[in-house]
Amino acid sequence: MASSNLSFVLNKPNDVSFEERPVPKLQNPHDVLVAVNYTGICGSDVHYWQHGAIGHFVVKDPMVLGHESAGTVVEVGSAVKTLKKGDRIALEPGYPCRRCPACLSGHYNLCPDMVFAATPPYDGTLTGFWVAPVDFCYKLPDNVSTQEGALIEPLAVAVHIVKQARVQPGQSVVVMGAGPVGLLCAAVARSFGATKVVSVDIVQSKLDFARSYAATHTYASQRVSPEENARKLLAVADLPDGADAVIDASGAEPSIQTSLHVVRMGGTYVQGGMGKSDITFPIMALCLKEVTARGSFRYGSGDYKLAIDLVASGKVDVKALINGVVPFRDAEQAFKKVKEGQVIKILIAGPNEKVDKAIDTTVDENKLKAAPVTGSTGCC
Repeated sequence: MASSNLSFVLNKPNDVSFEERPVPKLQNPHDVLVAVNYTGICGSDVHYWQHGAIGHFVVKDPMVLGHESAGTVVEVGSAVKTLKKGDRIALEPGYPCRRCPACLSGHYNLCPDMVFAATPPYDGTLTGFWVAPVDFCYKLPDNVSTQEGALIEPLAVAVHIVKQARVQPGQSVVVMGAGPVGLLCAAVARSFGATKVVSVDIVQSKLDFARSYAATHTYASQRVSPEENARKLLAVADLPDGADAVIDASGAEPSIQTSLHVVRMGGTYVQGGMGKSDITFPIMALCLKEVTARGSFRYGSGDYKLAIDLVASGKVDVKALINGVVPFRDAEQAFKKVKEGQVIKILIAGPNEKVDKAIDTTVDENKLKAAPVTGSTGCC
């Protein structure tokens, strides 16, 4: 196979370049070397590209972007027993210490020493080859394509969010935001047995797609008070007592405020979207309703495996979100399409992956014309 380790490097905000780097070597007997075949673009990638920082994660030195990847194993360490050369895998891009209290309690996503791809100061996966610990590589079943494998990362984010919401069969779920993670949250909620799933957004075309994808109901948020938006939403969805669970996958302050007026007495609210660090929050509604509120950050034990099982079983269709594939050298153009809201998901082929003709990424009636990307959702 080709041996290019061409990498897509963010030098500073709005300044990217391609750099040929040495192919990494296996240093640990439990690691594998992976040829990266496809990589998706997360809102956090776009945010770093545009602003150079997310919260206290600041790009101070050139950093390779990307963390939503799938690839092919090309070499295995001497202690690796579960994978072999040629296996197709989904990459989980964060590696905890495995020894701290958070890791030992099963919450490794909260490890203070997490090494996470494309989160400063660590490089990401928009490169030719990537070394990963074998226990964070997940073999893809024969009926799951490598392109679908690149969407396991955002699906795992959605799985973790819906698990945080404790969604049960027969429940009602409202999802604020119909971007990729919001759409996947709706799909996962349906797979968990929710009988009513409401997608909420400000862009009608996003809601049209959500209705064709996983939502049973949709609501176009209006420029009115949070209480009024909640009242109208609940009327449209026929939820007079409120929703059992409300998930915010937008990070937008008005959506968060509306959420607390939408959730029922004793219901559950989960914050999955990342927006401003501080907002005005309706704490009175939280208290009077005895709402259980939870945060959600990346993914934890079992989330990746469940995400793959949902795709393999046909319960969640991630392929429907893919608008196209572009060659590696067109990575910046792909980022621009995501930023401008021209696609739901666009994949960048690895530098060793042949793409004879990039798929047309123009969005038609069956694909989302989204609002521009301004933030990130639950992973970085």
